[in-house]
Formats: sequence, C-alpha cells, structure tokens
Amino acid sequence: MPGKRITDLQVTKYKALRGEYSQEAAAAKTGISVASARRVEATTALPSQRPPRHWRTRADPLADVWATEVVPMLEGAPSLMAVTVLEELQRRHPGRFDDSVLRTLQRRVGHWRAQYGPEREIYFAQEHPPGRLGLSDFTVANELDVSLGGLAFPHRLYQFALAHS
Repeated sequence: MPGKRITDLQVTKYKALRGEYSQEAAAAKTGISVASARRVEATTALPSQRPPRHWRTRADPLADVWATEVVPMLEGAPSLMAVTVLEELQRRHPGRFDDSVLRTLQRRVGHWRAQYGPEREIYFAQEHPPGRLGLSDFTVANELDVSLGGLAFPHRLYQFALAHS
C-alpha cells in the first residue's frame, strides 16, 4: 500500500514465506508490493535498523516566503491556522501556491509552534474515587496563646479531608 511503511514483522514474515512461495505470492501474503519485496530481498537490515532519511525528496515550495512572510504572520497571530496562512499566501502570490502545499505548511507551522510558539497550559486529569484518598495536615497553633487555667497551652490542630469531597 502506498504511504504505509513496511514493518519489521512484515519483513520477517515475508522472508519466512519466501522459502515456500514465489516472490509475488509471499509479497501478497505479507501485504507488501512486489517492488517492496525486491527491496526487502536486496537488504539485510530490518526497517527499524535503517538510519532515518535526512534528505528532501523535492524542493521546499515555501523556502523563499517562510522567513519573510509566514513567520511574521505567525509571530503576529500565533493561533493562525495553516489554511488561513495558505489563503493569504495565495492572495499575495496568485497562481504560485497550489492547495497541495497545505500539508507541508501544516507541518512547518506545527514545528514552528513547538519551538517558538506560545507556551501551552498542561492539565493532568486527577481522579479521586470516593473513600480512597485522604488529605491530612497538622498546624502548630502555639502563636494563638491559648491558655487553660492560666497556663499556656501549646497545641496542634489536625485536619483530615477526603480527596473526593
């Protein structure tokens, strides 16, 4: 299937089936194309053992407008969506940016937000079932100068509350 990466499990299964079946049959049983099967046979490394690709497969369509136009737009309004930025670029440069650039722009905007965008609030949901957790606290109350029968009464206050309440 185009766009889906071949997993280590598929490669191992293909190599095991290859001893019994033809290349086409083993590839079909594994769920990969015959072209991918040829590539699998040509290499000994599993997909997870290969180094990540560091080169581009095509020229970056946003290279000359990214720093001069897109970044200032994002700095001015960090919550702008990539669709809005693309529409503005299409308005400024008619016929230059096709709708197919949208996914590239979404990735670039996501990376920009991760590095330079505003801080995001993080919430950790807490679940407190009834009767499970309790909060306990002692408070030293000597500063209150409580006295019993004319004598100073140093004491502490204790508070207990269920987390659910």
